[in-house]
Amino acid sequence: MAKARAPRKIPAQQEAAAAVKAEAVAATALEKGELITSETQVQTGQFKEEEPGVWEGYVEWEKYPEKKKVGHELMKATKFPPPPEFQLAPLPKRNPVLYGDLYKDFHHAIGLDTVPEYSWGRVLKEKASTMTHVLAFPYNGEPNHEFLMKDPITPNEDHFVRNHGGIPKCVRPDKYKLQIGGKVNKEISISLADLRDPQKFPQQKLAVTLQCCGTRRIEQIALYPGHGLLVPNAPWPEGAIGNAVYTGVLLKDVLERACDGINVDKVKAHAEFISADTYFKFNQVYNYAVSVPYRFVDKDSVMLAWEMNGKPLPEIHGYPLRIVVPGVIGARSAKWVTRINILDEPSWGPVQRMEYLYYCNTQYGKHNTLFSNGFSIERMPVSSAIMKPNDGNIIIHDGQIKLEGWAYSGGENWVERVECSVDGGFTWYPVPEENLSKKHYYTWRLWKASIPLDMEGWCEVLVRAWDSSCNTQPISVRSVWNWDLHVTQSCHKIKVYSVNRTKPLTAQRLKEYEEAGLDFASEPITRPVPWPLESMEDYKARYNKYPREPQD
Repeated sequence: MAKARAPRKIPAQQEAAAAVKAEAVAATALEKGELITSETQVQTGQFKEEEPGVWEGYVEWEKYPEKKKVGHELMKATKFPPPPEFQLAPLPKRNPVLYGDLYKDFHHAIGLDTVPEYSWGRVLKEKASTMTHVLAFPYNGEPNHEFLMKDPITPNEDHFVRNHGGIPKCVRPDKYKLQIGGKVNKEISISLADLRDPQKFPQQKLAVTLQCCGTRRIEQIALYPGHGLLVPNAPWPEGAIGNAVYTGVLLKDVLERACDGINVDKVKAHAEFISADTYFKFNQVYNYAVSVPYRFVDKDSVMLAWEMNGKPLPEIHGYPLRIVVPGVIGARSAKWVTRINILDEPSWGPVQRMEYLYYCNTQYGKHNTLFSNGFSIERMPVSSAIMKPNDGNIIIHDGQIKLEGWAYSGGENWVERVECSVDGGFTWYPVPEENLSKKHYYTWRLWKASIPLDMEGWCEVLVRAWDSSCNTQPISVRSVWNWDLHVTQSCHKIKVYSVNRTKPLTAQRLKEYEEAGLDFASEPITRPVPWPLESMEDYKARYNKYPREPQD
């Protein structure tokens, strides 16, 4: 196999001259307060697509420092509007909830104007029409709750999507090459056909639950607002999780068979994944880059995947090749992967070093948060959610309330037990084992429960899970709140309005509604009963039997 080398589209002297020109243009624009448009990129000739004819929408930044410098100057010269505020005021009642115009402006500033439109087109083509669009661009969306609960394997069209950039289009997968370098004994450039050749690498199928560590973030936002940039802070509800069967090869097999192994201590090593999409941070331009400790690779769990549930990877999920890292935050499972580097420390990409950090929940706020006082989030902690009923529902029942949801734990843990409470967490009822889906090392468990509920009116329903290491979930959202609003791992709580028709008075009232042609469950619970609460005769009789004031 040929040794990977970095292609250079622009001669070094021309590239340097163009960089100087772009910097001069950017400096002038800064002085005049003018907006830099895509014409500047065309004039400099800097931002041509990498591997034209193979990719569309893929601009390589990491190989060309001068190009990154020009991109930075252009970003600095552009007057972008501030991100919209969505934490201190109610979320707008529209779908998509957030349109992502700011990130469209970022792409426009460096000449990638067609990427947002193409990306939204893939949403319309590849995702179910019932998806909840949390952010239109870069696309963040989750499935309808009912569809997510139908089967332990999430259909491709219903699987959540959390993209950090626009979708690059691979128009010639037969020309696709994955480059592997860094601290390996032999750098390679390998085709998709070679990766898929079972004579060279054993193929693997693995069921994996991927979860965004922003799942249920909306609960933290509702309690105390935090960091507010759109993409790292999309206001996720409970559906940013999905379970699929991936087909591919183990990264460990490729490194050992094609690269002759690595030449750095496995304890210190990290595997870096670099993707074709463009990412922005503090007016800098990057290719998406993340890493995981090499011990994850060495445990036969990191995959290079080209199929999802027996079908080619959808473009929105990383076609033609993505990384799948079981048990850790979904952000490490890079899509549209173009390069893998073996390093002796974690990647310095901003997604790895500046985001997905867990900060102290009480002492570090906006005014004193530093990258260095947060720690990197890797393995997902045990968590769970109630998917049916929904918060605020009116539930008419016969002394038992029916609940459905999911439970998951990352790392090498699995869910052992799920418990529900209908009194705010004082009493817990275990979900029978036969009502949980099958255990697997790297997947969630779906659950169903029928829990005794005697009380009527508003009640607080909770769920918590226990994993194979005896970890469980704290009661309060406040106990897991952090400035970046990551990992809402506390017990999921919903409020429902209980209507227990085994009670005689309740049964009588429901009959009155039925005779009047009204559906109690669909009426707003705040709407007054549309007739007198009882007849005057009954009222007087009861008043006389139980007078309100003493009679002697």
